[in-house]
Amino acid sequence: MTGREIVELIKQHVGVPWNDKSYRDTFKVGNPDSNVKGIATTVMTTFDVLQRANQAGLNMVITHEDTFWNDRDETKDLTSNPLYKMKTEYVLKNGMIVWRIHDHMHAMHPDFTVVGSLRSVGVKGGEDATIRARVYTIPETTLGEFASQVKRLTKSRALRCVGDPKARVSKILLGPGYATPRMTADADVVIGGEQQEADGRFDDVEYVADAATLGMPKGLIMLGHVISEQPGMEDLAKWMQTFIKGIPIRLIAAEEPFWT
Repeated sequence: MTGREIVELIKQHVGVPWNDKSYRDTFKVGNPDSNVKGIATTVMTTFDVLQRANQAGLNMVITHEDTFWNDRDETKDLTSNPLYKMKTEYVLKNGMIVWRIHDHMHAMHPDFTVVGSLRSVGVKGGEDATIRARVYTIPETTLGEFASQVKRLTKSRALRCVGDPKARVSKILLGPGYATPRMTADADVVIGGEQQEADGRFDDVEYVADAATLGMPKGLIMLGHVISEQPGMEDLAKWMQTFIKGIPIRLIAAEEPFWT
């Protein structure tokens, strides 16, 4: 099958009306009519991911996030950029194809990015989760103990937390990537991928800091975008395996970019 045929199969199985006006869910580089030998799913199309996918014989990369460092993958101002040249030349030289699925993935029921993220931090009951965040109950523990669990399970190198580590918590509100939820009265801990720290519509960081000062059991855990949404791309690969036969499909995980 060609890359274009693969995408048509995805459109048939995604379960929501396809929006052809989406600027995200499109081919980014490579020839869509090339034959696909294998498919790599990933959260972010880094050069490292492209190299490892190519080495594994997976010449179609399905990514959740952008390829050329901006949400619209605009390249008109990058034509003389040496990294842009190397990245595109590598894809073309090796007969690779890059296609993005973002908007429609978040519209799916369930949303694999949320399902995978909940599973990755050890919160049960989110197998049918969608992008609309809801509160999950876990056995009561301390914020510090729960954060340690999250760090251990996700293998994060740069987990960031706000709140009193000794606070007793049991109500979890999670949103992956940019969908970090606003702290609510019925939640103890918000888990997100990333968020503007100040001057946003609602600043969880400052709110949780104030709550900690007043002795209220509130916490915030920031996973980072890659750690937050990567598990969902493994789920996407398994889902694709149910209707795309005879072609290897697997996750090629993007490396967590942050370290301390």
